[in-house]
Amino acid sequence: MGRIRSIFCISFVFFLLLSVGKMEDDDVISALVDFMNALGPPATLQNTTNWGWTTSSDPCTDKWQGVTCDTGNRTVQKIVLEQLSLTGILDLESVCKETSLLLLSLKFNNLTGNLSPEISNCKRLRHLYLNGNHFSGNLPDSLTDLADLKRIDISNNELNGKLPDMSRITGLLTFLAQNNRFTGNLPKFNYNTLKEFDVSNNDFSGQIPDDTGNFTASSFLGNPNLCGKELPNACPVKKRKKNLNNILMYSGYAILGLIVLFLLSLLFLKRKQKLEDTKSVNSVKKGVKSSNNDSAVSSGKNRSEFSLTSAENGAVSASLVVLSSPVEAVNGMRFEDLLRAPAELIGRGKHGSLYKVIPAGGVPLVVKRIKDWEITRDEFKKRMQRIDQVKHPKVLPVVAYYCSKQEKLLVYEFQQNGSLFNLLHGSQNGQHFDWGSRLNVACGTAEALAFMHAELQNDGIAHGNLKSSNILFTKDMEICVSEYGLMVVNDCNSQNSSAFNLDVYAFGVILLELLTGKPVQNNGLDLAQWVNSVVKEEWTGEVFDKKLVVEGANEERMVAMLQIALKCINGSPDVRPSIGQVATMLVGLKEEDERSMVSIDP
Repeated sequence: MGRIRSIFCISFVFFLLLSVGKMEDDDVISALVDFMNALGPPATLQNTTNWGWTTSSDPCTDKWQGVTCDTGNRTVQKIVLEQLSLTGILDLESVCKETSLLLLSLKFNNLTGNLSPEISNCKRLRHLYLNGNHFSGNLPDSLTDLADLKRIDISNNELNGKLPDMSRITGLLTFLAQNNRFTGNLPKFNYNTLKEFDVSNNDFSGQIPDDTGNFTASSFLGNPNLCGKELPNACPVKKRKKNLNNILMYSGYAILGLIVLFLLSLLFLKRKQKLEDTKSVNSVKKGVKSSNNDSAVSSGKNRSEFSLTSAENGAVSASLVVLSSPVEAVNGMRFEDLLRAPAELIGRGKHGSLYKVIPAGGVPLVVKRIKDWEITRDEFKKRMQRIDQVKHPKVLPVVAYYCSKQEKLLVYEFQQNGSLFNLLHGSQNGQHFDWGSRLNVACGTAEALAFMHAELQNDGIAHGNLKSSNILFTKDMEICVSEYGLMVVNDCNSQNSSAFNLDVYAFGVILLELLTGKPVQNNGLDLAQWVNSVVKEEWTGEVFDKKLVVEGANEERMVAMLQIALKCINGSPDVRPSIGQVATMLVGLKEEDERSMVSIDP
């Protein structure tokens, strides 16, 4: 009986050892083996020592050739099979069963066939290197579903057809597609973020997009039907043909338009007279009802809360001051137009309320109603005009403003993709906000603030109300800092800090939000105190967002960002770094992160 028990114990321990040693799921291992078999590896390669790639072994614990796993040896993250005389096809359906794959490099082989739409199943893929093969067919549209892609090299193949809309991949740094057979117009790219771009020696046609000035003619040469300022082929200028019939026709339209305008003017004058008769009564009503209208606004009623609270001695300036703006609908808009437009309350803070407004032009706007700001009208106007003179692509510009004794309103273009606060703490609709994306947000915000601080230092204009809800995302998911220069908040640690120093503290709190995934209360004091207490107890690993830990984000670089954040929230304002110094540190961290992804990065 004792012998049977011993045999059973030994067998059980042996079973446990086998279970622990096999980290990847069996179906993933089987799919990876199918992927390798489809690549057609030569027999001499399969017979090499430590080749692996069998269903009876594990890619991580048994160290398959060309495979790199995460630090815990749980999942495959990189597959690098270069210059191995592979002659088969690329089975994307099989390899993308490994959804943790970050890097796939098969360059300089003899692979053929098409790139299948199943590439979108490699949801976390960041680096794709397929150059120097014989792939043919179209580049699948599903490639643009890979939001984390940073670098794509498909050059020196036989790919053809039209490229998909690559602007959906917002963080793309490299796109190399030279020496293929692509046709059609160049699609949209986020050219401002691209570091490397080459589509030479294809068969593209049409005009180079205007925003490709970052790249020289060498990126586009070898496309005979492509034209633009960077190329020998100048794009033809379209000339409008004018003849007598057109002139007479347009003249008739102009006369008709004048008649209609005259009739509308008469109607407008009558309505204006009626409006002036009731304005004093309405303004009083609006002032009384303003505290009760929030629920009505939020439920979709058309009357907004922002309104004149007095007639200002009977003379109301009803014009918005329009600054340089791409929003054409704002030009010619009056204060009364904002009052009539449907408005939805979308935010309320201690410095004012925020409304989404859709005026008659149909372009969604955001109106910020500022309260409790003791500043004269002249000072307010000078401040707005000075901020308007300083442009940065990642700072949301004020498109118009209204200023009276009682009202200060700012008008912005509505950003449909919400804020950093919503992305971190709200409903993400299944979207994974990974380490690379968070690092991009940190770098972009720091660079934008550093630029604004440098330009407005002598004017004493800092942001003054920096928080994650004021970091917005454009339609292309690029960050933009909103509400710059509207208010100066009290320092939660020292009354002697400058406004610029307070911005550094506030940015440090945002870094803590990115690292911990926790929301902020009490001007960031709660989060800052909690992080400091955890770090003091040497439990630094407990600080980081569990989603980042599960993702396998590099702990060393997360700790490095944490150290930057702690410098920003230092209790002694005099030893905090400038935002320019913070931006430099974060950019260096980002470059290190990108280099570490793979040693073959250019």
